[in-house]
Amino acid sequence: MKHLFATILLILSFQLTAQDQFYKVTLLRAKPGELLDLIALIDQDISSFESFLENKPYLLRHSQGDHWDLMLIYPIDELEGYFSSLQADERAKSKTIEKPYGDDFFDLVSFQEEAIVKGPSINVFIAAFEKYDLLHIEIFTSLAGKQNELLKQRLAENQFYAGIEHRPNFIFTRVFGPSWDNFTIGFYENMHDFAGPEIPFEKEDQAAREAGFEGVNYIGSYLRSLIAEHHDTLAWKVN
Repeated sequence: MKHLFATILLILSFQLTAQDQFYKVTLLRAKPGELLDLIALIDQDISSFESFLENKPYLLRHSQGDHWDLMLIYPIDELEGYFSSLQADERAKSKTIEKPYGDDFFDLVSFQEEAIVKGPSINVFIAAFEKYDLLHIEIFTSLAGKQNELLKQRLAENQFYAGIEHRPNFIFTRVFGPSWDNFTIGFYENMHDFAGPEIPFEKEDQAAREAGFEGVNYIGSYLRSLIAEHHDTLAWKVN
């Protein structure tokens, strides 16, 4: 019961701050044979981030399910300040965070996509990223006119998770940059934690109905009715 209560509180605090914080997200695919060198270079920047970034970035390494190798994500205090010449000059000190067109950095990169998104409050974000190592990432492109309904579906799914004592997903919505509309991150200690305990159908179905779904068997089909494209990926945090 204590675990369930803590989960509900986390979800409620997250929902109240779901659009509270800006983040920069960069997806990278390494040049063949250069993945470890690219990780090492980014890791150097992360270890010295305080000299050129406001907040610590986090690096995730793709495990299976999508075309990118790495996701770099970090909080932005204020969007206006982020685009100021002063902060741009500071970020230029890094080796990887933001480099100009044609920089030597791109000798290691065969694909890059950048996005500015809104997501959970920075304190909730940092607490989760510091604690958990395995992440389940789902990236969604909505059908025309379905953006808001898709966001509501993701929030309702978090409510369903509360009913089965499962940690909620963090939801990030696009501000500008990519073709997709939002993505979610679920946090797990390991693969066993990701698999989760066996839950009776009756409990899952009741939780789904209380969250506003027709039943647990309809959660996936309803989601698919809202999206044009969906990418599903497991990733490990690079420590």
